[in-house]
Amino acid sequence: MRSQYMMGAAIAALLPAAALAQQSSPKAPATTPNIVVTASPFGTDTATIVAKVDRNTILATGGSNIADSLQNVPGISATNFASGASRPIIRGMDANRVRLLEDGSSSSDVSDIGPDHGVPIDPLSAQSIEVVRGPATLRYGSQAIGGVVNVLNNRVPTVMPTQPVQGEINSSYNTVNNGAEISGLADVNAGGGFALHADAFYRYTDNYDTPLGTQQNSYFHGDGLSGGASYFTGDTQLGAAITHYDADYGIPSDTTHIVMHQTKGITRDHIDISSGALKALDVWGSYADYQHQEVEPDGEVDTTFKNKEWDGRTELTLNPIGPISNIAVGAEVQRRRFSALGVDSSYLFPTLTQSEAGYIFAEMPLTTRLRLQAAGRVEHTQINGTPADDVFNKARFTPVSGSLGALFDLTSTVKLGLTGSSTGRAPAQTELYARGGHDGPNTFETGDPNLKVERANSLEGTIRVNSGKFRFEGSAYYTWFHNYIYGDLTGRTCDDDGNCVDGDGEELRELNYRQGGARFRGLEGQASYALLNTAGGGKFELNALGDYTRATLTQGGNVPRIPPYRVGGGFTFTSKMADASLLYLYVGRQNKFGAFDTPTPHYNQLNAQIALRPFKAYPGIQLAVVGQNLTNDVQRAATALNKDEVVLPGRNVRFVLKFANF
Repeated sequence: MRSQYMMGAAIAALLPAAALAQQSSPKAPATTPNIVVTASPFGTDTATIVAKVDRNTILATGGSNIADSLQNVPGISATNFASGASRPIIRGMDANRVRLLEDGSSSSDVSDIGPDHGVPIDPLSAQSIEVVRGPATLRYGSQAIGGVVNVLNNRVPTVMPTQPVQGEINSSYNTVNNGAEISGLADVNAGGGFALHADAFYRYTDNYDTPLGTQQNSYFHGDGLSGGASYFTGDTQLGAAITHYDADYGIPSDTTHIVMHQTKGITRDHIDISSGALKALDVWGSYADYQHQEVEPDGEVDTTFKNKEWDGRTELTLNPIGPISNIAVGAEVQRRRFSALGVDSSYLFPTLTQSEAGYIFAEMPLTTRLRLQAAGRVEHTQINGTPADDVFNKARFTPVSGSLGALFDLTSTVKLGLTGSSTGRAPAQTELYARGGHDGPNTFETGDPNLKVERANSLEGTIRVNSGKFRFEGSAYYTWFHNYIYGDLTGRTCDDDGNCVDGDGEELRELNYRQGGARFRGLEGQASYALLNTAGGGKFELNALGDYTRATLTQGGNVPRIPPYRVGGGFTFTSKMADASLLYLYVGRQNKFGAFDTPTPHYNQLNAQIALRPFKAYPGIQLAVVGQNLTNDVQRAATALNKDEVVLPGRNVRFVLKFANF
């Protein structure tokens, strides 16, 4: 209750700022500088396609996790384990192959250790979300072998506000779970080169409804707040912020719930040098103290998971050197100390992960129409832990990675991209040292301390078309994995002491981490065509999107928990006073499932929304109604370990009210 009171007080404190902001005529938002662009340190296009979701889309989509905000991005799916625990999946890869960032720094959680563990970043605090693949991922580490998801929230201000006070208040209600949300933020130009930021949110949902009835233990309660400041002098910015996040959410395939807390400090500096060969120095740093408790219905705490993590990265951009037009060199240091106490402490004994890395990212124009991009990274990782044989172990790895991409302007409206890469990934702590039962996903997991560096050799082609009325972005990719690490269900079940039998006689499914060859290939794309452009600025567009991933093991069988194909389309209408959209997706049946897994049937997904800005003098006031799963189809996620017990939410009508002046 104290936390809820603090959230209410914090948001109430932001209301005057929003009210003051509404009295001023709105101005155009400041342009986000290249220092917070995820894909390139130079703010240029990359050979691979970057997906970006803006704040309006985030607010309309709703959901208590960032994966929900990305649900309509081609190539992106979600683990869908619980309302409070759903990580993004990129092209069938998740957990230790997708790195989650907040303003360029680590999310510093334990969501990579178990699918029931949430990410302590709420979409209500996000200004935008970027998804990056290709050469730029080498700036962020070997755990980004599949891609990077970076949540940008401006908690450390990176631009000076264009008005004395820029404010925003949002509230919403969801019918599917009686869910109420409120959030607020304010950016202040304090004078003297200082910019201040504050934001807060509160979210409360009951168990959600499905076409088959209420999904028990699917509730989510969460809140958070942050404060930050930056000092600007010339083109230099120095800043820091502190954030706090709380969540309490149920595990719908179990009776337990998770109570999570994280406090994190963040620094973000951009130092203009502009001297000789040197252009600028960027520094990202964070320290997080995270813990969550897995709690029984009677209040008994089964297990407490703790994670204390340092993450620091520096990047030096240089002026052109010979034919190289842009070059950046960087270094990163991480230190992560994990521990668990209680019933599930045998699942993973305490571990210490340390890594140091250096990288380079460069661009070179060959002609006026052809540009090359190259990246390389050398990383040293040491992971200390105790595997199932109870012999303390220090595992050391030195993955080396490289990537080369080409971006070709075929015409003034068509761009072609081609990227080849070879990326190494050090095994993660769970893959090495898991050694027991984990009640959340109901698995008994055993790691392998003798795992080798995983290597992915990839080839990807892209096409981008922008002819005014018609726009299209598409990718085709093929990845050959050597020493691919995966969780292999054996078909046996075990008790908490590791006594296993064939079949379903015990509660926990046996899962062993193994290595072998694998092949990932797929297609993804989205298109739009403007049927109507009005003199008043209105636009009516037809849209289409689709994606497909196929993943197999070279020794035979399918890679487990791969999303099925999707295809669909709809329309969007935008104008000064109103917006509207409709999107229908057909999600295919997944019958190419992993060993001892189960198929999932196809389903239909129909979403629609309308947003009104009824006051010309105050265009920052917006009312929206959003419909989700309007067909009320039964939907199960092929990517979820608990898909046989859990159905995704049914029909939902979402009401959103927004006040903003930017």
